[in-house]
Amino acid sequence: MAVYDVDQGYAQRFADVVNLKEKVPFTVVPFTSLELLREYAGRHRIEILLISDTVPKAEIGGIRAGSVVTLAEGDVVSVTEADYPAVYKYQSADSVIREVMAKYCDRPADEAFMVLGRRARVLGIYSPVGRCFKTSMALLLGQQLAREGKTVYIGFEEFSGLERILGGEHKNDLSDVLYYFRQGSFNVVRLRSLVYTWKDMDYIAPVRYPEDMEQMNGDEAGQLIEKLASECGYEYVVVDVGRPARNLLPVLECCDVIYMPVRDDDVSAAKLDEFADYLNVTGRQKTAERIQRVKLPFHGNLKRGGGYLEQILWGELGDYVRKLLKGAPWR
Repeated sequence: MAVYDVDQGYAQRFADVVNLKEKVPFTVVPFTSLELLREYAGRHRIEILLISDTVPKAEIGGIRAGSVVTLAEGDVVSVTEADYPAVYKYQSADSVIREVMAKYCDRPADEAFMVLGRRARVLGIYSPVGRCFKTSMALLLGQQLAREGKTVYIGFEEFSGLERILGGEHKNDLSDVLYYFRQGSFNVVRLRSLVYTWKDMDYIAPVRYPEDMEQMNGDEAGQLIEKLASECGYEYVVVDVGRPARNLLPVLECCDVIYMPVRDDDVSAAKLDEFADYLNVTGRQKTAERIQRVKLPFHGNLKRGGGYLEQILWGELGDYVRKLLKGAPWR
């Protein structure tokens, strides 16, 4: 991906941020002059050209590139009104990349892309017990692992509250991922247009509507997780399994390890025993062997509205997760 802007510092800063975070399966190369860009294009293949909309279209047309997206400083007009699709320049690098990847994948001829390498480790977090800090643990696991390798979080909760916890609005979510997956057009490039980032961890925003979860079957969920693990360049995939009854087993079977938060009360113990019996009756002994029960510390005295995840990340629960990972036998 070649980047040119009349503000010479913009292209360099953008390339530094994107290359450092590995947000796309391309190398981002910044240019400070059109002459250098033309010279480079004459010797190398440019798959995507991201260029200032102040550059005359005749100049842009003379640069050999697979796709062109312009950087707009004002209002972004539709493709039918302009010669090239555009993204608004003055937003975060993550937002720019999401929009560029979406426009790139919307081309009539979309090639298939995958990142080859070792399959990612898949960590599932599941419990039949409610109110056990399962989602909190999943987010902390993802954030901690992201410091060591590229990590993505995916959750199958019907009402996760993640948008309010992390802040900001999600224009895309798991429903969009499922749509492209069912169409056969989901790949690592398309994923870059859908994924968000919290600190070092990528995450797919959960569904907006619970009805979308009802339409997903277990095999489909399992295949999606396998694609994330095998073709998208991640080292870790963290799955907040939620409590989807008909989707449960295929998702758990994808996991290399399943962390199961537990509680000590009689009702919780009965639920855990019942789930263990269910795995045994359905012949899922191998899945049962990958389950590690964990009793998470209670994290009280948190200030409401004071950055919940930040508080638990450096609190007792965060310390517990870091210690758990340090001694994990699967690593």
